[in-house]
Amino acid sequence: MKKELVIVLDFGGQYNQLVARRVRECNVYCEIYSYKMGIETIKSMKPKGIILTGGPSSCYEERAATYPKELFELGIPILGLCYGAQLMMHELGGKVERAAVREYGKTEVLIDKTDSKVFQDVQEKTVCWMSHFDYISQAAPGFEVTAHTADCPTAAAENEAQKLYAIQFHPEVLHTKEGTKMINNFVKNVCRCAGEWKMDAFVENSIREIRTKVGSGKVLCALSGGVDSSVAAVMLSKAIGKQLTCVFVDHGLLRKNEGDEVEAVFGPEGPYDLNFVRVNAQDRFYTKLAGVEEPEAKRKIIGEEFIRVFEEEAKKIGAVDFLVQGTIYPDVVESGLGGESAVIKSHHNVGGLPDYVDFKEIIEPLRDLFKDEVRKAGLEMGIPEKLVFRQPFPGPGLGIRIIGEITAEKVKIVQDADAIYREEMDAAGMKEIVGQYFAALTNMRSVGVMGDERTYDYAVALRAVNTIDFMTAEAAEVPYAVLNKVMSRIINEVRGVNRVMYDLTSKPPGTIEFE
Repeated sequence: MKKELVIVLDFGGQYNQLVARRVRECNVYCEIYSYKMGIETIKSMKPKGIILTGGPSSCYEERAATYPKELFELGIPILGLCYGAQLMMHELGGKVERAAVREYGKTEVLIDKTDSKVFQDVQEKTVCWMSHFDYISQAAPGFEVTAHTADCPTAAAENEAQKLYAIQFHPEVLHTKEGTKMINNFVKNVCRCAGEWKMDAFVENSIREIRTKVGSGKVLCALSGGVDSSVAAVMLSKAIGKQLTCVFVDHGLLRKNEGDEVEAVFGPEGPYDLNFVRVNAQDRFYTKLAGVEEPEAKRKIIGEEFIRVFEEEAKKIGAVDFLVQGTIYPDVVESGLGGESAVIKSHHNVGGLPDYVDFKEIIEPLRDLFKDEVRKAGLEMGIPEKLVFRQPFPGPGLGIRIIGEITAEKVKIVQDADAIYREEMDAAGMKEIVGQYFAALTNMRSVGVMGDERTYDYAVALRAVNTIDFMTAEAAEVPYAVLNKVMSRIINEVRGVNRVMYDLTSKPPGTIEFE
């Protein structure tokens, strides 16, 4: 069966990944591309629909991100969101101006055309998320205004005959109460997508494609023990068996006892038929990271050392044709490779191999999936729930949960504090309620009193978030009694800490990790 495709053209909006995620929730495959993608490339992809994202510019400015009018003449259904809506109006003869009143946050939207294909089964008064300082003062010729707010006369407009739809607000964020329904209406009612993209088919197709691609070649897998690399490793094992060697690098930046736990699962005594190699490289990484404080520099050093270790292991094994990595779609987009948004962070498993690495190619079987989709793929392959729903852990490990320079002493502090935090959260039943929680070590030292002595020690920050797709997150409401017990245990049991704080920041504006 041919895969139906909806593409998202990214104009720099912060919610671009959410747009793709909501489309996939409708069982329709979706990919993100920069607005700079050429019109001929779009034609060759034959998408069932196109969605234009928000963006930071004003579409009427000389150097604003734009797209030729020809895009709207392809006959392909197009949905413009926020900036995308304004650009559509601007290019087709409407008028966009600076608004007298900026709309931001939850806003009541009044649906004027209840029989619109996009607003089918949407309440006439619905709460949506606005974020704009320009507004559509005049809809383009041929367009009918289909929704408005108290301050925005054109909250939505459409040219049904041309299959062009403009929405000023953001249906992709959860704050828009019926946003998922609107996106589902677009891909099903307008684009006529059947919605048959399912995870079982993805797994079967991926295993078949890997087997064909690898042939008789040898494959080296970068196994961290996290969800992404574990699912990738099992998928490769099912595809090519003993042609796969999994190398687990203990870089000294793992959670407490995690190296041994990974070996117990994937090593010779574990349930998986893998060639498993453990490399204890803690001192090597600590030496490389000595004196380095800048987050991106730390990430890049850790990434480069990973590659060097894999190269060395490949030489020991012999000729290796492919390297497998657990790259997932948010890694790709946040690294600036998928769309137009700014680079949020670099990833050691994104962007290709340096010239000195002797592999033919990288295999990234999960590159097109979001985190929750990776979990579904894992369950589909029979991986135990305990492993599939393990809390996410970044490739650079505690290197991005330690602010400032990394030392063996700091690693032990955050390992011990994190172990206590996770233990108490699990004991309190928070594992079933909270999406992710961990401890981080700040670079702040403060005065304290322990016993009769004055101390000058570190502050540990506790983080707990609830999230569906890890693109947005809210700080979890952890009971005070739990936090108080965690605080008491950390200060009493972890040497070098005299203060514990709880981070309330959401994403955005923050990120889930600290660096």
